[in-house]
Amino acid sequence: MTDLTRDLVDAIGDAFNANDIDAVMPFFADDAVFDHAAGPEPYGLRFEGAETIRGVFAGLFEKVQNVHWETLDCRIAGDKAFCEYRRTATHKDGTVEEFLSVDILTFKDGKIVHKDTYYKQRS
Repeated sequence: MTDLTRDLVDAIGDAFNANDIDAVMPFFADDAVFDHAAGPEPYGLRFEGAETIRGVFAGLFEKVQNVHWETLDCRIAGDKAFCEYRRTATHKDGTVEEFLSVDILTFKDGKIVHKDTYYKQRS
């Protein structure tokens, strides 16, 4: 069993900030679940399985020039990491999208088994 540490959470953040899907995916369990903030169900939109999750994030990395998650706070309790971020995406047309988000990451044996995302929506 791999201990959940801030170093592990930071390594995951570094992989996402590299916008490198091959660096991101080793952190997810094969049967992981990603609940996106927006969607038709109370949990948002659910993506199940590492290959499906790969497609979601690969699509994001291809769609933008760059996306970056700045860690504002991170707390670890048991098998969960609660991480607050400022997410900034620069689109290929030069427009910038920014919002605050929170991820609740649940781990088993050092891998993410559930990524639950919440964010602020501008109106």
